[in-house]
Amino acid sequence: MSDPTPVLDDLRDESEGLDALVAPLPGDAWAAPTPAPGWTIAHQIAHLAWTDRQSVLAVTDPEGFGSVVEKAAAAIDTFVDEGAVEGAALPPAELLARWRSGRSELQAALRAQPPGTRFPWFGPPMSAASMASARLMESWAHGEDVADALGVRRAPTARLRHVARIAVRARDYAYFVNGLTPPAEEFRVELTAPDGTLWAYGPQDAAQRVTGPALDLCLLATRRRHRADLAVRAEGADADRWLDIAQAFAGPPGAGRGPGEGGTA
Repeated sequence: MSDPTPVLDDLRDESEGLDALVAPLPGDAWAAPTPAPGWTIAHQIAHLAWTDRQSVLAVTDPEGFGSVVEKAAAAIDTFVDEGAVEGAALPPAELLARWRSGRSELQAALRAQPPGTRFPWFGPPMSAASMASARLMESWAHGEDVADALGVRRAPTARLRHVARIAVRARDYAYFVNGLTPPAEEFRVELTAPDGTLWAYGPQDAAQRVTGPALDLCLLATRRRHRADLAVRAEGADADRWLDIAQAFAGPPGAGRGPGEGGTA
């Protein structure tokens, strides 16, 4: 049974790193456009705040969260964007306070859960550790959008292991969401961590292999960079196909970024 404490600590640290990036911004800077079409920095933070609130609801009031799932199913193409638009309309100081409050509530709620508890979500039920991992992945990915908007480079950290793990575990989902049949065989994935160590997944003798920097796979699987701009490499036709469709998030794959549409990472 996975202890959620380490990933909860990492989620806290990831959020605080992004907080330090946006907290000093003057009010008008929150309206700066990010690479996500139609989304400003305020939209990015509002989306994180909205999702944290939904997560708290899922943990503390599963029945109430069921109503949210029904609303989402009825407006599948607009539901998430509506939450971001609503939050982005707030004054930046109020939005920042809302985001801080929500993520603090989520930390407390998840840390208080008995081991083995699972919570409803928009997809399969989640444990405390898996929910924290998903929140970290989103916080990091949307943080990349904010960093790109500001023209800054964030140093990669060991927290990327959570994002990389989701990307690898979501391999079959990426095939399904693109209308494809996943390969029967596992891949070997070997990633160079920010500190130079190796993060490895899958059998050592697998014929299909993916190698490269962990940062690059995370950028690829969150659709924050195009494959052509990254140093991730594949051996085998199936592994090569996966790198074209890899995604670490739920929902439609989206258009992603084109070649050369990266930031400073």
